[in-house]
Amino acid sequence: MDLLVEFASNLWQLANEASPWLLFGLIIAGLMKTWVPTQILSKHLGQGHSAIIKAALIGAPLPLCSCGVIPVATQLRRSGASAPATSAFLVATPETGVDSISVSYALLGPLIAIYRPFSAIFSAIFTGFLVASIKTTNNAPMQSMHDSGATAKTSCCATTQTPAPTNTNAQAKDSCCTSTHPEKVQATAYEKTLLGIKYAFSQLIDDLVVWLFIGLLFATLVKTLLPAEFLLSYGSGLVAMLVMIAISIPMYICATASTPVAAGFILAGISPGTALVFMMAGPATNISTLGVIKSEMGSKVLIRYLVGISSSAIGFGLLLDYGLNKFSININDQMAHSHEMLPAWFASSCTLLLVVMAIKPIRRLLIK
Repeated sequence: MDLLVEFASNLWQLANEASPWLLFGLIIAGLMKTWVPTQILSKHLGQGHSAIIKAALIGAPLPLCSCGVIPVATQLRRSGASAPATSAFLVATPETGVDSISVSYALLGPLIAIYRPFSAIFSAIFTGFLVASIKTTNNAPMQSMHDSGATAKTSCCATTQTPAPTNTNAQAKDSCCTSTHPEKVQATAYEKTLLGIKYAFSQLIDDLVVWLFIGLLFATLVKTLLPAEFLLSYGSGLVAMLVMIAISIPMYICATASTPVAAGFILAGISPGTALVFMMAGPATNISTLGVIKSEMGSKVLIRYLVGISSSAIGFGLLLDYGLNKFSININDQMAHSHEMLPAWFASSCTLLLVVMAIKPIRRLLIK
C-alpha cells in the first residue's frame, strides 16, 4: 500500500511539473499551425545549401510529431523541395518544437531545454549536407507524377499557346480564369487564433497524449522502484549510446512524449548525454518515416539519413556529458528546482485541464 501511495504521489508530482509548460507549448504550437501557411515552406526549400539551413530553422519550432511530419514532408518534396532540404526538415521538425522545449525546461531544466533545440538544428543541417553529397538526380526536386501533361492540364490560363489576337478571345480567356479559380475568403485574425487553439486541444493533444502518458508512467516507475545507482555503472559512454540508438530507431515517439521518458532514464542513473541520444534519435526515426524516405528519395538518402541522425546524436550526447563533467553541472539539481516559481494550485489546474481535454467525450461538450 505504501508503494502504491508513493507511486501515485510521484505521478501527480511529475504531471504537475510538466503540465503548465505543455499547456503553454500546445497553445503556441496551435497558433503556429494556423498562422504559418504551408506554401511559405515550399517556397524556400528548393536547391542549394541555404535551403538545408532554412529547412532546419523552419522545421524546428513546428508542431509536428514524427508521424505527423511525414505527409507534410512528402508534399514539400513533391512541391519542389530538394532531397537534402526535405531530409533536414524531417530531422528538425520531430526532434524539437515549442511544446517539447517547454516540457524539457519543466522536466530537465534550463540547460537541456536550450541544448536540445540547438543540437536538433545542427543535426538536421549535418544530415541535410550528408544527403547533398549524393551526386544523383535524387537531389533534384521531385516533379508531379503526371508532369508530362501538366502544362496542358494545369488550367485554362496556361500560357503555352500563342495568345489570340482578338479582344473577344482574350476576354473569354480571362472569364475562364476567373470562373475556375474563385477567390478564397480569408479568415480573420480571431478565426485563425480560434482554429489554432481548437487544433491544439483536439488533434494535437490526441497525437501526444498516449505516448506522453506512457512516458509519465515510465518516469514514475523509475522514480519509485529503481535506485539511482541501478544503471549508473553502464549508463554512459559510447556503448550505452549505441544501444540507445538501436532502441530508438524503430520506435515511434514524439519529441514531447520522449521528454518524461528521458527524465526517467536520468533518474535511473543514465547520463544526460545518453538520454539526449534517445530524445534525438527516437522522434526523428520510426519505421513509417524510414519507409517513406526510401520510397520518395531512395536507399542512398535513407542510409545517409540514418548515419546523419545517429552520428550527430552520439556526438552531441558525448559533448553534453563532457561539458557537464568539465564544469561540474548536476542536471538532477536543475530537474528538481527548475520550476519552483509556479504555484502548486496553478500547476494542478493545468494538469486537470489537460486531463479534461484529453478525454474526447468531455472535450466535445466543451469545444464545438
